[in-house]
Amino acid sequence: MNITKPAALLLAATALVAGSTAAATAGDSPDGTRVTGLQQKADQVLADRHQPLRVSADAVEYEGLTVTDAPRTKGAQALACDYGHLCMLVNGTKFDFYKCQTWELSNWTGDGPFTNNQTPGTVAKFYNQDRSVRWTSTAYEAGTATWDPIWYLRPC
Repeated sequence: MNITKPAALLLAATALVAGSTAAATAGDSPDGTRVTGLQQKADQVLADRHQPLRVSADAVEYEGLTVTDAPRTKGAQALACDYGHLCMLVNGTKFDFYKCQTWELSNWTGDGPFTNNQTPGTVAKFYNQDRSVRWTSTAYEAGTATWDPIWYLRPC
């Protein structure tokens, strides 16, 4: 059996864990792959369990969403958000949505800033557990929202 490849993967994973605070809380996913602490946070709030396209020490990228660690801020003006995106901070984690689809969420609690920096007039919808609309945001808008209970989100 050739152990070179598994040994190289183990060495790379060890280096990643040793060199990153986000990866320092890494664990094993059900399929046995290593998961960074940031990905664990993302998995806790993305109830539909999208598979990430890329995982690094400072970002988890999904098709249409980037998740990064972010400090808690007191206002949406401190939340940088690219044009065409809907961004929010939930418990110290930044969610940057840029694909028009419905996202199923869980464990969204507390208050946090948001920025709807999509094209003017684009309406983001935030839904209750029964899929009734809880509130909407029409671009451009920035402010603070109460995340609980938000169960679904459609950025556009």
